[in-house]
Amino acid sequence: MSEIRVLITDDDPLVRIALKHFVSRAPEITVVAEAENGVEAISEFERLQPDIVMMDVQMPVMGGIEATGEITSRWPGACVLAVTTLDTRDTVLPMLSAGASGYMLKDSSADEIVSALRQAHQGTSSLSPRIAAMLVQHVREAKPAGSAGELEALTERESEVLGHLAQGMSNAEIAGTMHVSEGTVKAHLGSIMSKWQVRDRVRVLVTAARAGLVDFR
Repeated sequence: MSEIRVLITDDDPLVRIALKHFVSRAPEITVVAEAENGVEAISEFERLQPDIVMMDVQMPVMGGIEATGEITSRWPGACVLAVTTLDTRDTVLPMLSAGASGYMLKDSSADEIVSALRQAHQGTSSLSPRIAAMLVQHVREAKPAGSAGELEALTERESEVLGHLAQGMSNAEIAGTMHVSEGTVKAHLGSIMSKWQVRDRVRVLVTAARAGLVDFR
């Protein structure tokens, strides 16, 4: 099992301690540094090149949205996982637009946070159904549907995976629903990303929403 090197960014020292305690229980996860604002996070990322940055949203000096945008712009392969108490459209959408690969709330269980880190390290992310719905609705409002013809068509199974992804399912949940292996789900997702030239699950949802290919009831 490969090591996952993590940088924790939060202005509250007690939160940093708690998050470090939670994630360090996983044998493959190592917290390599902590930062108390976005400026420090950028500096520490440049110095250490961690695998994942756990990023709060509201912080003094520089907040998480600006810092995430700076990190993902300067280091395109960087992985940022938002971990915050804020779950409104005004924070979720800008954070994801800035390049965050996932969005977790601080009231998530320790197991859920560790799982999110593992998924992020594997190049996937897990959005709750409500946050996924919020993202898709926002994109559809910003750009009306109608561009599906510009995208390379998906196979029936890829479309099925996309539908489950839009419901906020993890790879394991999709695999269980479709009665296939997680490897098969990853392969389908990889094919979708390749066809649409996007880098992660969030961008798959954005692209699908813009094209009117996913909906919520």
